Amino acid sequence: MGTIRTERTGEVLVVTIDRPDSRNALTADALAVLRDRLADASAPVVAVRGAGSAFCAGADLATVDALDGDDARSFSRLGQAVADALAGYDGATVAAIDGPARGGGVELALACDLRVCTPRSTFAESGVTLGLFGAWGGTDRLVGTVGRSVAMDLSLSGRVVDAEEALRVGLVSRIVDDPLAVAHAVADNDAGAVRTIKGLLAEPADGDRQFEREREAFAALVEARAKRKD
Repeated sequence: MGTIRTERTGEVLVVTIDRPDSRNALTADALAVLRDRLADASAPVVAVRGAGSAFCAGADLATVDALDGDDARSFSRLGQAVADALAGYDGATVAAIDGPARGGGVELALACDLRVCTPRSTFAESGVTLGLFGAWGGTDRLVGTVGRSVAMDLSLSGRVVDAEEALRVGLVSRIVDDPLAVAHAVADNDAGAVRTIKGLLAEPADGDRQFEREREAFAALVEARAKRKD
């Protein structure tokens, strides 16, 4: 069974995928634990990282090879639930990437609000090289993040890109020496403002409706700020 460790440090909940011998590949059990830990989380910021020298190798291949069709659907659904939990978390989520991210590991990172990596990090949608593909929401989120052309390139070739290329195409937002420091910097901001901004940017409405949402959200934050000063 894969191990998921959590540690609250200040306003940041650090979630560590702790299977370094398998480059933090995720079994069904590990995904279920990760889903439940995210459901129980209440910290303003959640940072996801991998133990050892990798971020996450994606789905555990021994698990995948033992699946039948119905099991495969359930496994995909479970991975999608984890990614959705990250994307829909009531607070900011940061993928703190240090080392290789492959397949499902890229998909989990895509579900986070911020993706920051170290210079030694690499990325690949490597499922195609195994006769598979990422089925944890990646076909939607990858296009939304890097655009259809780049998404096609990465997904159809399975090629590995380094941190600099990942930054250039928008797969990550920053290259840093300490990804967790970014999570703590976000947590230093007002939690209510972070939640509000995330909601407005993650699910924008059309046209005038978005402007109305901005006005109402801004007014609510101004009122909250005034109450804190009283």
